[in-house]
Amino acid sequence: MTVSQLLPLSLTATFLATLSWSLSIKTPSLIHCRMASKSCKSFTRPAFLNGVTNSQVFVPPTQRSKLHASVNNEMSSYDIDEDEAAEQALATNGANGDTPHTIYDESINDYREVTASQRYSDTLRKFSLSLPTIANLPSSRPISSHRVFCNRELRIDNLKAVGFDMDYTLAQYQQPAFDKLAFDGAKEKLVHSLGYPEEVLDFEYDHTYWVRGLIIDTQRGNFLKIDRHKYVRVAYHGFQPISKNMRKQLYSRTFNKVPSFTEKYFVNMDTLFQHVDAHLFASLVELKDYGEHDFLDGKTYEEIYRQVRECVDLCHRDGVIKDEVARNPEKYLVLDKGLVPMLNKFRESGIKVFLLTNSYWEYTSTAMNYLYHEKKVDAETQKKNEWLELFDLVVVGSCKPAYLTDPYLNLFRVVPEDGSLRNTDGLFEIEALGEDGAAKFLKMGKTFQGGNWNHLQAMLDIEAGEEILYVGDHLYADVLRSKRALGWRSCFIMPELPEEMRIFQKQLSLRTSIMELRKLREEFSQYNDVLTRKFENSGEEMSEDWQKQFLQIEEDDMLIKEKLADANLEYHSSFHPRWGQMFVAGYQDSRFGYFVKNYACLYTSKATNLGLTALSKSFRTSGELLPHDNEMTDSFVDFIDEGDDY
Repeated sequence: MTVSQLLPLSLTATFLATLSWSLSIKTPSLIHCRMASKSCKSFTRPAFLNGVTNSQVFVPPTQRSKLHASVNNEMSSYDIDEDEAAEQALATNGANGDTPHTIYDESINDYREVTASQRYSDTLRKFSLSLPTIANLPSSRPISSHRVFCNRELRIDNLKAVGFDMDYTLAQYQQPAFDKLAFDGAKEKLVHSLGYPEEVLDFEYDHTYWVRGLIIDTQRGNFLKIDRHKYVRVAYHGFQPISKNMRKQLYSRTFNKVPSFTEKYFVNMDTLFQHVDAHLFASLVELKDYGEHDFLDGKTYEEIYRQVRECVDLCHRDGVIKDEVARNPEKYLVLDKGLVPMLNKFRESGIKVFLLTNSYWEYTSTAMNYLYHEKKVDAETQKKNEWLELFDLVVVGSCKPAYLTDPYLNLFRVVPEDGSLRNTDGLFEIEALGEDGAAKFLKMGKTFQGGNWNHLQAMLDIEAGEEILYVGDHLYADVLRSKRALGWRSCFIMPELPEEMRIFQKQLSLRTSIMELRKLREEFSQYNDVLTRKFENSGEEMSEDWQKQFLQIEEDDMLIKEKLADANLEYHSSFHPRWGQMFVAGYQDSRFGYFVKNYACLYTSKATNLGLTALSKSFRTSGELLPHDNEMTDSFVDFIDEGDDY
């Protein structure tokens, strides 16, 4: 009996993927068994796809090996990339806690210290420039971890307004203490309100397991890292690595259709808040797959994720988080002495400053009072909300990203003393006030809830979106939407950036050598092309001498490929043992890196870094090259102009 006879046609492809996964999955490690210690059992096929039961995918044992072999032998156009093998090893080693061996000798380098004048001497001579300032520059070019980096050129003093998100932008949080409030609160809600097993209360939160930029496949319980071309580079099911074959069956070969990863069951981990959702969901996937719980067996992964999201979100609204932060702000909030000077600097220069946050008034007031006074304040001081003097406009409960796209959202005034709301006619009221209507409108109070971008731009008396710079930590809600929909300039906040830079600097020599080996491999490939054309044009038979030359190229290429696989594993795992470098997937930009590059005009590690630059500073891009130009920047390149004959 054939597979097509055993399965409905629509389930054949999913069967192959599920079988491949079941044959390649590792036994859950002890640390993951601990999460469900009372009910950990041997592996059974997970409910990877809705509606596919065990009976529907049963195949006689005599046919399983044949099917598995056919899956393993399938090749992909990506298989030429040795870095994919390294990333698959990264997933496996990360799951097992292994540390890759070091194959690179860092002691071999050629570094000479030179002055700034020497560094630029050839360029200055070619342009006949004499620049006295260069004598004051350090011998090496300093690049601070507090630097503001530029993807699109911008001058701050050409802006009319600068706006800030609050959470993870102006207000940075202590980790993992802050996340544990949501994680522990959501566990309680899952167990006591929704009936989840008691083992859920034993889950432990580990924020270091995750990085931003991943994608959660809520339908299958998977976590993915993809590159800019939407190719899945690393994948986990819960905490278990997914094999290369399974990964390709699910995300590259399904009905010859590559997923766009915009479908509703894919969730982008674009903010640090989502580490809580990810860890709790992955823990529940493990419990569902390896535990003995009819309650979880009756739920799909998608339903579990939805309930996780609801419980975490409720913790942000019902006091589990905000009440504890109000009691002990010093335990959860990070003070930044550069905050007040930066905001004053903008306002004193004539640039309007606004706060636009999804947090509601009560929590915003608590957090901003602590950051402003640098200590917990009493009830009377909090009611004064002296921090408001730092802003021209404050909007809470904004409901981003809808705030940036929906022109019909209503605007309400907030009474700062008690947080109560008052109706306002918004744009009509501003227009009715006549000349300087926006200023008169704000004179009646500058704190609001809700509304939309039309209200904000009218209150700030700004017509063009490009006159606004918005600073936020959420890649989608703060950066992508504000820039793509409204033309606002954007600054993306990444607290993880300094650590990425530290590791990159430490591994720079290894990376340089990896790229040199790749160039050498490409030269071998080009030489093989030349040799092949020479052989074809010779009209000769394939002699032993020809075979020897071709085999030598192949052997040398294979040696480089093996070294590159090991070197890339060492390089990527130095950034993160499971997910590798945040901005890179293989030799391509990761999806996360691609969106940062395309939608963040500026990016930096914390908002107050903007206060360290002169307002007259011109942020300049580093310059971008396509491969045909990039390859020619090598000083050893010999350009061969073949003409335009066809």
